[in-house]
Amino acid sequence: MEQPDDVWNWDSGMAPDCEVEGGIAAPIDTHGVRGKLTPDAPLAKLVWFKAGGHADWLFEPADLEDLKLFLERLDGDLPVMALGLGSNMIVRDGGVPGVVIKLGKPFAGIELGDDHTLVCGAGAHGILVASAARDAGIAGMEFMRGIPGTVGGFVRMNGGAYDREVSDVLIDCDVIMSDGQCITLPAVDLQYTYRHSALPEGAVVVRARFQGEPGDPEAIGAKMDEIGAARENSQPLRTKTGGSTFKNPPGRKAWQLVDEAGCRGLRRGGAQVSEKHTNFLINVDDATSADIEGLGEEVKRRVYEHSGVMLEWEIQRVGRP
Repeated sequence: MEQPDDVWNWDSGMAPDCEVEGGIAAPIDTHGVRGKLTPDAPLAKLVWFKAGGHADWLFEPADLEDLKLFLERLDGDLPVMALGLGSNMIVRDGGVPGVVIKLGKPFAGIELGDDHTLVCGAGAHGILVASAARDAGIAGMEFMRGIPGTVGGFVRMNGGAYDREVSDVLIDCDVIMSDGQCITLPAVDLQYTYRHSALPEGAVVVRARFQGEPGDPEAIGAKMDEIGAARENSQPLRTKTGGSTFKNPPGRKAWQLVDEAGCRGLRRGGAQVSEKHTNFLINVDDATSADIEGLGEEVKRRVYEHSGVMLEWEIQRVGRP
């Protein structure tokens, strides 16, 4: 019986060539690898916008050792990109070259450390981190209730909400480099600025350690509820969106600049500026990623013409146009 194109014998130690737009992806040595490797994998279903192209390869490692082995096999020959919840990302319609790493349940653990610390896997959701801290009487991490994403993305992007960000609480993180080497980076080495870090290209965050302080679980829970209600009331959470689109310029609010430039409800193709929160773009009618990104660029242009402020993207835009 003939096998489907996306299935092969792992014992052979080599995945087949994959036909992708622009050429043939190089074969990947999979000898000893236990995770799931998929060629030409659709990514739209994995990102909040529900739009975009395919990854040349999508790898879902079985565990930490499996990820290290896989990256050793790659030996830096292909670009690598980690993908969390896909909540802050536009995957362009031409797809993503190289390998996209999707960390699942084996990387989502949360453990209580010494002195009011939490040790969190990169796949742990922000709301679960905040809830674990609450249950342990650890204050200072309530803001993660308001970040739609996973720890790996928080660490890379210095994620933040409600006047706090990851750089305020991160002790260090464990990352797997593109050659499979596992290293620990203290927070100071990440050189955090607003929504940016110096994490090396191709490095995959697998674990992070956060420092909290003693707190009352009831008071922590009340603050989390307040954050949750504020998000529900002000943001278009039940739509196909990507979170905050633009960074807040110093001393200004991006949403206000967008609104003042007359962009509330502005459309391009199937994409629209949210009427509920103007720093959110939403997919309202089978938008392509080109629709979404093009709308964002038009908003930037109009804001600059109106106020002289050039907005910067907060959402990551990845892949081939």
